[in-house]
Amino acid sequence: MANKKSPAPGWPIVSGEYVVGNPESCVGVVTLGSHGLEQACIDAGAAIVGPCHTENLGIEKIIANYISNPNIRFMVLCGSEVQGHLTGQCLKALWENGIGDDGGIIGAKGAIPFLENVNKEAVERFRRQIVEVVDLIDCEDVNKITQAIKECISKDPGAIDEEPIVLELESGEAKEGGEEEGFEIEGIPKVVEPDLEYCDKLLEKLEYKVGLMTRDIELASGVFAKSTQGVIIGSAMAFVLVIIPVILKMLIG
Repeated sequence: MANKKSPAPGWPIVSGEYVVGNPESCVGVVTLGSHGLEQACIDAGAAIVGPCHTENLGIEKIIANYISNPNIRFMVLCGSEVQGHLTGQCLKALWENGIGDDGGIIGAKGAIPFLENVNKEAVERFRRQIVEVVDLIDCEDVNKITQAIKECISKDPGAIDEEPIVLELESGEAKEGGEEEGFEIEGIPKVVEPDLEYCDKLLEKLEYKVGLMTRDIELASGVFAKSTQGVIIGSAMAFVLVIIPVILKMLIG
């Protein structure tokens, strides 16, 4: 029988929109943007099952709850991909590549795939602990998903030979003594700190685009003004050229 360890007290340590099964199971399931798959996954033997809507806070919660339970060695990604956030792709990229010095998930294609509350050490522990990521992104077929869970269980290598790691997320979502801090929707923090660097970059792009638009308007106005001026001058010259012969004819004759 595979070796098992006790998860951190009060596991799962971070509250969220998930269902908990057997804490000694080697499988964690992320249903991405889908709901209604949880109970079937728990019945198949998963340790924890829940959605992940955001490529930053949502992923931080997954890391925190997984590395605080050394028994979880597989992660099954299933359910519909979250458009824009691409949390499934970001989770795969995190496992495959880790994060950079700026906290960005290397190779992630989501909108803002930056982990601000999880350091490299925690990410590397997550990557060591998870021996396989099963890619069933955009699959909601319960039979395929539960079969994948059972296959993972059949390959259970036992708990990672490291102690549980308890992360204290800055958003204050870590639980003390295993008690819930109240109702929360997964992926939506109680307090959101603005990403000033991202806002500055966005403002720079907006200023650049506004500058281009202003230049185009000025050029168009100049062309229009010159065209109007040309029409007036041309009309005046035509009038002069027509009226001069008439005047001369009247004077001569």
